[in-house]
Amino acid sequence: MKNIFILLLLSSLSLHAQKKVTKTGSTHFEASVPSFEPIQATNNSTTVVLDDQGNLAALVLIKGFRFPIALMQEHFNENYMESDDYPKATLRGALLNYENYLKDGSRQTLRFKGTLEMHGVINNIEIPVELVSTQKGCKLHADFKINPSDYKIDIPSVVRKKIADQIKVAVDATMLE
Repeated sequence: MKNIFILLLLSSLSLHAQKKVTKTGSTHFEASVPSFEPIQATNNSTTVVLDDQGNLAALVLIKGFRFPIALMQEHFNENYMESDDYPKATLRGALLNYENYLKDGSRQTLRFKGTLEMHGVINNIEIPVELVSTQKGCKLHADFKINPSDYKIDIPSVVRKKIADQIKVAVDATMLE
């Protein structure tokens, strides 16, 4: 099933463009608030694809997030993300001004403009993405925030004060050609 998602993700980019790819990217999120137990998880199986035109796509399987506490993971999948019904999150779009990206060991921050689909909802998103050129590809880092309500993720009132209004997300990937 995961291979089908990856195939669709890869085919969403230009067929003739060279691609930098990883299936071992990392997506981390934190939804903690002061005075309560930390709420955070990491998925180390994030697929990220970048073509030579600056088109960027990422796929995260929701059940791949790992929490320090098993009960949090269960609640995340069953009560909030409903991961049986919405098994993945995808990011699709392009890095603006990618043609000016320096590819000689440089570090540069570009704007990503595209969509984030999660929990059955697609929203436009624009975020900074840092790229570091390497001999065999590039490293990508992005930090951004999302609002659960923008993706129709309901937070029950009994725990609403224990979960941040904005979720901090970080994506890191080393992509090879």
